[in-house]
Amino acid sequence: MAGNSVLAFGELVWDIYPDSQILGGAPTNLVFRLNSFSHEAHLLTRVGDDQLGHEAIKKVAELGISTENIQRDNVFPTGTVNVVIDSEGQPDYNIQRDVAYDHIELSSDVLRLIKQTRCICFGTLVQRYGISKNTLREIIHESKGSIKFLDLKLRKNCYTGIILESSLNFADILRLKESELYSLKRELGLKGEKLDVLTKELIWKYNIELVLVTKGKNGVFGMDNKNNYYQDPGYMIEQKDTVGAGIAFSAGFLHYYLNGKSVEEAINFGNATGAMVASTTGATSFVRKKDILKLIKTGKRR
Repeated sequence: MAGNSVLAFGELVWDIYPDSQILGGAPTNLVFRLNSFSHEAHLLTRVGDDQLGHEAIKKVAELGISTENIQRDNVFPTGTVNVVIDSEGQPDYNIQRDVAYDHIELSSDVLRLIKQTRCICFGTLVQRYGISKNTLREIIHESKGSIKFLDLKLRKNCYTGIILESSLNFADILRLKESELYSLKRELGLKGEKLDVLTKELIWKYNIELVLVTKGKNGVFGMDNKNNYYQDPGYMIEQKDTVGAGIAFSAGFLHYYLNGKSVEEAINFGNATGAMVASTTGATSFVRKKDILKLIKTGKRR
């Protein structure tokens, strides 16, 4: 499986609620989900040498994720996100700045890992500051033969137009939410109005091979640079918690795609994975592969 291995680069954070704290971060959730499919995936991140950092490393190990590439920082604290739920149940995130994952360093161990990696996964949040941003650019430069998978994840006040443009220029495959597609339209001055036109515009402007647009309960839309369209409707499920469903889609897609399945098959599996996770509670709830396959075969579609 080493030939199909994935490196997820970016944030590891504690989501701090009024009455609890939950380990989060899209790269962490991606690696957990890939590992649950017995797919080799590595997490490259950084935590503070503090109580939250020690707890994070312990929790990561409990999730079955290797802690080998989690760097420790003696200066900057472990990343936290203060989550406040409004009267309508919608969360608002206050993401702390200048924390350990903003200072991920390039080391000889990281360079060795890159050479053995088939796919590099990254987002925009980890690019807020110079050190992690520069490390990502070095990783991209040193991994010319690997697939670059951008899971966009736009967070309020945590990206700029320059970060968006450089990220899109790095990407071979882009996964984003439908609402984020229209955010890109505003931020980058795109001309299209409809989903398919905007998607095609992104592909040609930034030389992207494949764009995957997740539409929540309405499923997934995809388009590649050969003008092939992909549509996979949503599933009729009893939704409990959508946290982590988008990343679960990405993990399911990559697991199939990197193992030689067609784009259509990979989208189908990713879509069902996201639906299964949305029918559970928490981003790191365990979902069996055979149950995902059963949903594909027998699940009711919208």
